[in-house]
Amino acid sequence: MTRGFRGKSGVAVLLGVWMLGCVRAPISEDRGDIVEWPSPSLEDEEEAEKVEDSEPVAPIEALPTPPRASNFLVLGGGGEPASNEIALEKNVLYFQRTIQALGLTPASTTIYFANGNDGQATVRYLEEGARRALFKVPEIPHLEGPATLERFLEWLERSARRTPQQPVFIYFTGHGGVNSRHLNNNHLALWEGDSLTVRAFGLFLGRLPSTTPVVTMMSQCYAGSFANFIYQDANPKRPVVAQPRCGFFATVDYLPSVGCTPEVDEADYRDYSSSFFAGLSGLGRTGKAVASADYDGDGRVSYAEAHAFAKVDGETTDLPVSTSEVWLQRRASRRDKRRFATTPIREVLRGGRPEQRYVVESLVRRLGFIPELSWRENIKTAAPETEENAAYAERLRMELVNIGMQEKLRESGAAQALAILDRLLQCESGSWDVPPGAAPVAAGNPGPETTAR
Repeated sequence: MTRGFRGKSGVAVLLGVWMLGCVRAPISEDRGDIVEWPSPSLEDEEEAEKVEDSEPVAPIEALPTPPRASNFLVLGGGGEPASNEIALEKNVLYFQRTIQALGLTPASTTIYFANGNDGQATVRYLEEGARRALFKVPEIPHLEGPATLERFLEWLERSARRTPQQPVFIYFTGHGGVNSRHLNNNHLALWEGDSLTVRAFGLFLGRLPSTTPVVTMMSQCYAGSFANFIYQDANPKRPVVAQPRCGFFATVDYLPSVGCTPEVDEADYRDYSSSFFAGLSGLGRTGKAVASADYDGDGRVSYAEAHAFAKVDGETTDLPVSTSEVWLQRRASRRDKRRFATTPIREVLRGGRPEQRYVVESLVRRLGFIPELSWRENIKTAAPETEENAAYAERLRMELVNIGMQEKLRESGAAQALAILDRLLQCESGSWDVPPGAAPVAAGNPGPETTAR
């Protein structure tokens, strides 16, 4: 069984409903006292000018260096046993293997998952050939407790007291709910009915020192909404917060993501976090080496490069985005989007960074597009025939908008907007604080593969 949707570019995409993650997540609604927030996309030049006028007056300070995270938090699991699929538990275990592959200690990560270690069987799984799901106790080394709002706030308090302050990396693998009235304020589904909206998430992070960089990687449905945690009150019409923040998200704010399954075979898993961590560490979920994501050749893989790897590797209908990309796309008018879609791909690509060039060139090859033609011309002559290829085509269109808007902004010379963009890019070019000489790939693994499996 499938259902279809039409992306903002007009490309029709089919989604297999059995692939959708987070289908059990509740719908989040705001209280009536919260002001109406703007749509996450601009439709004309007049709205683009309003965004320009809304830029904060206070200067945005650049980071001295890209942040190297050493304070890790993992929040995972479903909100109840029925939605607590074993794939979520295995995502946490893969994160721990990734940490270890990069020379870090798994015990250094604070992990809260579902019901924690109370001994209750809450992890839902389906054995091969079985028709009914079974349940088991969570089996995660160094698990500290349940994924509740209370535990998240306890972690914040401990982190705020650390001296010296350490850059933060937060990984969420669970379910997300859509806020049908305000896509800017979707939410995470936590254990025991707790939920955490974008707005609350941003406010709570304010308990950390304003100089502590925070990077998030979120793989839930409607995850792109959390790109708004860079703004005061999570409102794109408000100024950007002083605290350096950035993030990477499995898909846009209006779509569900894939990856939540009770199946136990990790070789069959297809999701954003699998690809992101494979790109970051050089190791796929099954322990096989993958092609290097060091696209700029500086000897390390940044978050942005792992994100680029995931855009090409992820054989799903997800549309991955980062904070800088959502920020740029929000500034793009309908005229901008039309221009980048009708300009030859090769011409738009000239302004791309190494990881952006990798994404565009790889997707062009995968789709069989001709780089001398525009995206729109290619779509007319080589329309995608599968749901995955339709998603690849939309990812390509979005990447062209990212590159085009970045160049347009730099040509404009808008100092305040450029300061925001440059700090977002600095944050996204960070990485984990890997010990010197740590091997990115475990010894004895076979040669590089192109996918994260």
